[in-house]
Amino acid sequence: MENIFRYVRRHSTQLIGTEGEHIAAEYLRTIGYDIRGCNIKIGRDEIDILALDPVDQVLVFAEVKSRAKKSDDYRPDISMDRRKMRALRRAARLWVAKQDYEGGYRLDLICVVDGKITDHWKQLSWE
Repeated sequence: MENIFRYVRRHSTQLIGTEGEHIAAEYLRTIGYDIRGCNIKIGRDEIDILALDPVDQVLVFAEVKSRAKKSDDYRPDISMDRRKMRALRRAARLWVAKQDYEGGYRLDLICVVDGKITDHWKQLSWE
């Protein structure tokens, strides 16, 4: 019985994440970004959203963090830890190298809570 609960919890978490990625992509479209890809597997990592920012004219490698409910103790940005940042940097650098891309690019974090965008942090640290 415990395995069933673990499966249901993981499955519902994945659904929240997938819905959050769709909401984030639509949000980026509404502010003029050109979505170039979603859920791009690169090596052992994944890029949630790859988009072109028309204002800054850079590619954006966006990480999406989602929560079903608002909680000050469990904000989406909290889960963007060092390990996840390293993975996002690694994926972005690998994508750039494989594509021989020579333009500008940046890392963004988009937070979705209860089906709404709560934060869009541009230019995360490369350190």
